[in-house]
Amino acid sequence: MRFLLVAIVAGPLVGAAAAFLPAPPGLKGKSPEQAVLRHGVAVTGAVLLGAIVLVLGFDHDSPSRMQATTDISWIRALDVRVHLGVDGISLPLLVLTALLSFLCALYSYHKMPEGPSPKAFVALLLVLESGTLATFAVLDLVLFFLAFETVLVPMYFLIARWGGGARRAAAWKFILYTLLGSVVMLLGLLLIGVKAGTFDMVALAADNGRGLTASVQVVAVLAIALGLAVKTPMWPLHSWLPDAHTAAPTVGSVLLAGVLLKMGTYGFVRIVLPIAPDGMRTFAPYLAAFAVVGIVYGSLACLALVRPGNKGDLKRLVAYSSVGHMGFVLLGIATMTPTGVNGALFANIAHGLVTGLLFFLVGAVKDRYGTADLDTLAGATGAALYGRAPRLGALLAFAAVASLGLPGLAGFWGEMLALFGAFDPAEGLSRPAFLTFMAIGAFGTLLTAAYLLLVVRRVCMGDPRPAGEPPIADVQGYEFAAWTPLVALTVLAGLWPAVLLGLTDPAVQKLLAGGTQ
Repeated sequence: MRFLLVAIVAGPLVGAAAAFLPAPPGLKGKSPEQAVLRHGVAVTGAVLLGAIVLVLGFDHDSPSRMQATTDISWIRALDVRVHLGVDGISLPLLVLTALLSFLCALYSYHKMPEGPSPKAFVALLLVLESGTLATFAVLDLVLFFLAFETVLVPMYFLIARWGGGARRAAAWKFILYTLLGSVVMLLGLLLIGVKAGTFDMVALAADNGRGLTASVQVVAVLAIALGLAVKTPMWPLHSWLPDAHTAAPTVGSVLLAGVLLKMGTYGFVRIVLPIAPDGMRTFAPYLAAFAVVGIVYGSLACLALVRPGNKGDLKRLVAYSSVGHMGFVLLGIATMTPTGVNGALFANIAHGLVTGLLFFLVGAVKDRYGTADLDTLAGATGAALYGRAPRLGALLAFAAVASLGLPGLAGFWGEMLALFGAFDPAEGLSRPAFLTFMAIGAFGTLLTAAYLLLVVRRVCMGDPRPAGEPPIADVQGYEFAAWTPLVALTVLAGLWPAVLLGLTDPAVQKLLAGGTQ
């Protein structure tokens, strides 16, 4: 199992290098471009298969224990180690990354975004996958930082070279925000490693902050949280996200929303909560306050974009919705309770599934209509997807109601558990303050429902277009293949939440208890 985890993390890097080599006979296809796109599908498919085997071999009776571990000394002078492993917290994120990467490669094989060489595109996609997988698998603070930074370069080029309008400005904004946040985060990680005498995340979590003074914890949490908050993204450090999503190609938006944003919230759970609990307790009310402001702000921004006459971009609207949804994740983490943290982890996975599907669908609508501008799409009465492309309209409506948190679908459980966690926060946190945050967050769910239903009204409903207009293609076979797993998992997680909670809860309980359970 340990070799399997190493292969899953390193495999995409090997595949990225191999993308520039001549294709083997079985993958040649009709042209070199088709061959390299097939190569991307084959590599990401192999990684997904490895992740599924990892799940099957995982000891589900002990999800709080690190499994498939590798621990090799790397830099002896600093005691930096190549330490890998997965538990119930990281395993779902690892599988989500492998799944979305494969679906993006499959989608790109049939719908390659306009831009330069497919070889570079596939190589960047694989490097991005490897960096994200490594972030969720490494157990050393220095390696975590390196993996965290690895994803920035490929995402920058995916936006800058294969994106749409204003792509270069959006790419620069993305890289500058995240790099500046990462520099501050590195200082916090080094402070913890130097003061505690180790960079090993498992040992630090087991110590539960006992080897760090309160002042060191406060400074470290402030520095690390700033870097993680930019990637999450937390209001008011979110402004890079709408521009990046609007300019990015469809698969870039899917990966950015589906897995890259999760790296920030995962860092809060894996590093900040167990390693510096006293520092986290100091900043938890502020984190919760920013989280609920983000929930309401994201919803109000979406309501403004969806109003007729405002020239709202549909991709930009989905991007702002992510600010609100990730606000629920941050609220759950800020409660410092098993209920809230489990809700945050569940909401992470649900957001990756649902928002990944939404970006796929919005990309398909933009391809068919030539624009994502809501006023242009809807015209005077509505875009009438139900009448012109009924399957596409039905899928968009499904993704919208899943995103608004309809009971029975994945989006419901994470937000509900985050609010329940705020109802009874951890000892030492102000319950009246968190009750206020809970009420504001609950109000945000109403705003979320309002703008998503308005999107369905304007895009899916309306009178059919005049007979002279060209027909709109409904869902194609490759789109059906790329989207069906996300639909199925959204329903499965909604109807059977124990699939995820059974993995995360024991690991969260142990993490919050400092490894004593």
